[in-house]
Amino acid sequence: MSSLVKDLGRVTVRRISVSDMDNNVYLITAKESGAQVLIDAADDVPAIQALLAEGAADAAGAARPATLALIATTHQHWDHTRALEGLVAATHAPVAAGRQDVAGIPVPVDVVLDHGDVPGAGKDWGFELRAVHLRGHTPGSIAYVLTEEDSAPLIFSGDSLFPGGVGNTQKDPDRFELLYGDVVERLFSVYPDEAEVHPGHGKPTTLGAERPHLEEWRERGW
Repeated sequence: MSSLVKDLGRVTVRRISVSDMDNNVYLITAKESGAQVLIDAADDVPAIQALLAEGAADAAGAARPATLALIATTHQHWDHTRALEGLVAATHAPVAAGRQDVAGIPVPVDVVLDHGDVPGAGKDWGFELRAVHLRGHTPGSIAYVLTEEDSAPLIFSGDSLFPGGVGNTQKDPDRFELLYGDVVERLFSVYPDEAEVHPGHGKPTTLGAERPHLEEWRERGW
């Protein structure tokens, strides 16, 4: 099965599922610069290295060889970080994570993210990835939003937003209110219905498909 999710002209997006928890690992590759950003080194370093090679082929015409410019972590939970140490050792790529989750990441974090940050700002990646801080599943959970001209935004939501609801807040009403509020204010109120949501596990959805159910989610509390 092909790992290709989207070819957006200037960049490709690829995905594999790893581990028995169906963790999604996403790779963005810029065709012209060869810059690659991996989202969640969840498990299985060899499988991730194969994904990087597939992405590198998308940038075969780049001026320089494809390079892993950043490993972007959505949150600190162990099932999303199991391959971090091995992948960093193999590639020496910098790691990004949300400020409040840094202490729980098993490797040093090179790029500490706050809401609205653009981790590739000032670099020649050829695309922009924006950090959206979504509190509740973990204190420092980050969604990464890729916006390309003439294409719907792609939201890599980690475990904060799925088809059918927000992420697990362990029945804590305060954490649920934080996460629900951030998801509504920072995703549904900012991005169009066409925006695609690519979660940390399972299948994608769109904001438009989920928007009619927001009140239902709020009332049920999960």
